[in-house]
Amino acid sequence: MGVSERDTGEGPICLEALTKPVQDVNQPMCPSRGVLEHVTSRWGVLVLAALLERSYRFSELRRTIGGVSEKMLAQTLQTLERDGFVHRDAKPVIPPRVDYSLTPLGTEAAEQVWALARWTERQVEAVQAAREAYDEARA
Repeated sequence: MGVSERDTGEGPICLEALTKPVQDVNQPMCPSRGVLEHVTSRWGVLVLAALLERSYRFSELRRTIGGVSEKMLAQTLQTLERDGFVHRDAKPVIPPRVDYSLTPLGTEAAEQVWALARWTERQVEAVQAAREAYDEARA
């Protein structure tokens, strides 16, 4: 048996598997909560969805995502870049050119949140009807 294995009577198990933390988004200190917050934030979803189509320059992306301020877009892109979802490609030209695209991890996340975004678009009428019924019942 190797140094990183232990025999439990049911065969050897890998000790690394025992020490790797189990991610559970329902637990208050789970790091996956931060990731979930970033990819499902208002602007995170829209940035990921837009970049799923193609790469964008900052100003193009801002025009594509209606209503986002320059500050919020910059913060969102920086957060998604830090998390490994977005690649920032700064080209050394004049004027400066910076392109944003998805990493493979970003593409996977974008496909997930885009499916949710499309579902919400299809369900707006049902949600509005539910809200009206709720409000009427409490009026």
